[in-house]
Amino acid sequence: MTGITSSPSTTLRNVIGLDQQPPRLSESALLMIDFQNTYRTGVMSLDGAEPALAAAARLLERARAAGTPVVHVINDGGANTPYDIRAHTGAISDAVSPVDGEPVVVKQFPNAFHATELEKTLSDLGFGAGSGRDLVLAGFMTHMCVAFTAQGAFNLGYRPTVVAETTATRALTAPDGTVLSAAALQSAALTTVTDLFGLVVPAVDSLRD
Repeated sequence: MTGITSSPSTTLRNVIGLDQQPPRLSESALLMIDFQNTYRTGVMSLDGAEPALAAAARLLERARAAGTPVVHVINDGGANTPYDIRAHTGAISDAVSPVDGEPVVVKQFPNAFHATELEKTLSDLGFGAGSGRDLVLAGFMTHMCVAFTAQGAFNLGYRPTVVAETTATRALTAPDGTVLSAAALQSAALTTVTDLFGLVVPAVDSLRD
């Protein structure tokens, strides 16, 4: 029998010797990615959206208490779409809404660094690209904007860490026609991140202040 392994391969992070120590929240910047109402109900609703949102609210509270810079990211799909930021569906959920002084970056691509002000915003907060500074990522959807923003951060020289319990995704049809469950896609997306682009911690409490 071929193509089946009984043990995991070594990650690319281990091969090239990248640090595996989770960051301190107080020494990081927090990216709150696409916590928009559209993911809580309707065509774009995610499995586990409500528990993830509750966990994100706890993370946000801890970050604010620790003096961690917080940047909110929101996807603008335009009028009459599930991502219309001028309507309730595209607004940031109340539980994690920005407070005065917390910047909001608008994006139109899964990678929140692409064609946005995110890199400049982080630089203005003392987290310039190429600095090796820690970014903590929370948000929706795990396999899309969270994973691609982690990759974008890695490519720019940041050290991203995804907090798994603050993320969620949805079931999709695989290329072979089978249904890939949300849990399977969630696991695959987070595993992709851990192979090279960043760290993944299971829960908010996994991070040190």
